[in-house]
Amino acid sequence: MLADLSPLIAAATEWLTRAYPACGGALASALCEAQARQAVTVAAWLRYPTAMDAALVAMAGPGGAARLDWIVGADTADTTRSVDGSEDDAWRTWVDEAVVSWAASLLTDERLAGLAVSALADGEHTTAAPVEFGRLRSPDEGDRRAAALLRHPDLLDPVASLHREELLGRLGTGQTLVA
Repeated sequence: MLADLSPLIAAATEWLTRAYPACGGALASALCEAQARQAVTVAAWLRYPTAMDAALVAMAGPGGAARLDWIVGADTADTTRSVDGSEDDAWRTWVDEAVVSWAASLLTDERLAGLAVSALADGEHTTAAPVEFGRLRSPDEGDRRAAALLRHPDLLDPVASLHREELLGRLGTGQTLVA
């Protein structure tokens, strides 16, 4: 049984970087993807803190991207076509709406991101080696420029607000943290 979250993390990262693409060339795309992957990893590890949780979501399935696509207006047939015109939407079934929503919240609020990374100590995922998540917690100017759309609070709010209350509850915080 699959007990890691890598397919879910990859799919949620792919969804975020397609919905909020990088501003610039190849380096900007890499920086944007790194920030999205860090946010999604933190969100997934918080949402599924144990190997049993990860195994259960792998068995039941995370739910898919349909509602997220609809919210951002990307629910057309063209969004599932690859460069060569073939269907490539299988990865969309691995998108977890709550994880994407939590990641969007973390990308738009560095204080919340810091609390989330600190909360990972309660889970099983960080026991092997410490992980810093520096691009998420402390993005530099290059990170911010590359991920201008990915970190824009107004653009991400429709997605972030879907499950923000649940994230705040998981972190034991109040509404005052989120701008």
